[in-house]
Amino acid sequence: MSEYHIPVMLNECLEGLQIRPDGTYVDVTFGGGGHSRAILERLGPNGHLYSFDQDPDAERNIAGAEGDVTTEGRFTFVRSNFRYLRNWMRYYGVEHIDGLLADLGVSSHHLDEASRGFAFRLDAPLDMRMNTRAGMTAAQLLAEASEEQLARILTLYGELRQAKRMAAALVRARQKQTIATTGDLQQILLPMIDPRAQKKELAQAFQALRIEVNHEMAALEEMLNGAVQCLAPGGRLVVMTYHSLEDRIVKNVIRSGHADGKIEQDFYGRILAPLKAVNNKPIMATEAEQEQNPRSRSAKLRIAAKLPTDKNEKQ
Repeated sequence: MSEYHIPVMLNECLEGLQIRPDGTYVDVTFGGGGHSRAILERLGPNGHLYSFDQDPDAERNIAGAEGDVTTEGRFTFVRSNFRYLRNWMRYYGVEHIDGLLADLGVSSHHLDEASRGFAFRLDAPLDMRMNTRAGMTAAQLLAEASEEQLARILTLYGELRQAKRMAAALVRARQKQTIATTGDLQQILLPMIDPRAQKKELAQAFQALRIEVNHEMAALEEMLNGAVQCLAPGGRLVVMTYHSLEDRIVKNVIRSGHADGKIEQDFYGRILAPLKAVNNKPIMATEAEQEQNPRSRSAKLRIAAKLPTDKNEKQ
């Protein structure tokens, strides 16, 4: 397999899943197949792994994942956005799963592949779609979104203090010419960025557009809701996030069962949450891993177990 993506906190993820040889597991972020391959190596002849990815580039790694271990029908690739997790499990006749792994965010491959338009350091068409076969590109978003919408995107998903000024500058610029490449976008934003924080703020702006193009927050919420419903009592949810917006949603779902963090209580004041956190604080990559794989520096790993209550078992 080519060096598409180095799995972050691989051992910690596998420990969190508590893999049983005869269990049913889901990797909703197949990518380069690293995590999936490691899960398959721990499954016996009666175990099964379903791996999701909507990216055509990831599909090329299926053969690599299957070629590394003797799968004997134990592996199913689902060519879809993970937001449809529950629908696909129903399609395959899977009532419950024993564990789900999600390694969120953009992969090293996406950042290094110039044609995808994810990185500001590589001049390329502004695409940013995870699924290049469908949906609006970043260039189309910049051409069609209102100034207010762009300001909201840059504020909410990029946490940029100059979001309103940036949005106004983008609207002025597109009236003169199409914002078609990563270089075009960078030149428009640079005058409003502190030179001392140039890389950080450009990355935040590109992140904001990518999240909007791929509807990442909505997809994450739907996937987590589906995971809660699909997990068997005692099943494990293992999620790795790379920015605060993702982490907040994951933390809220684990704590309350709701992405907005809303707490529900029964008559006796007990919290009605379907999950219990295994680690109260997020697990971080070791210093050695962070040095070897810079992408792991911002990773936060949260693990939860499905509570075996009568209410949850009836879902």
